[in-house]
Amino acid sequence: MKFNPIQRTDKLGRKIILRSAEVSDATALIDYLRITAGETPYLIREPEEVTITFEQEKQFIESKLNAERELMLVATIDGKHVGNCSLMSIAPYKRYKHRCEIAIALYQEYCGCGIGKLMMQTVLDVAKNLGYEQAELEVISNNKGAIELYKKLGFEKYGSFPNNIKYSDGTYAEAEWMMKKL
Repeated sequence: MKFNPIQRTDKLGRKIILRSAEVSDATALIDYLRITAGETPYLIREPEEVTITFEQEKQFIESKLNAERELMLVATIDGKHVGNCSLMSIAPYKRYKHRCEIAIALYQEYCGCGIGKLMMQTVLDVAKNLGYEQAELEVISNNKGAIELYKKLGFEKYGSFPNNIKYSDGTYAEAEWMMKKL
């Protein structure tokens, strides 16, 4: 879906623009996937696993812009992409129409500035307005900052996934399944 840009301010007083991802963002979004995958152990892939082509990313963005109930929200500061938050349907079936999934990531240098909270609140408002009744997400259990944010936004833990991620050094990380009634 197309989301009209809005302006907000982060904790540092910077002007944040929240808007739909556009096809012109494709290259920046691919770079973002690679960089954030290397910055944090909390995402699902290693940087070298980001093999998406410009054309594939362009098609993905177009699919989100054309979707009635999905959104890829981008945050920018002075035109620079700093993070994004996605709203996705769980499945195209009537029995799942009430459920959506939320995913968010920011470049590390922008974490802790309130940008994630602004994005999450915006996406949750959009989800409610679209008729979703519950928002779900998955978070690595030792990602304490993210879990704290999600709890502040009304998410509660409903389950755990042991050995959800296996790192290249052979260690594992557990994930939590969290949900919020909208």
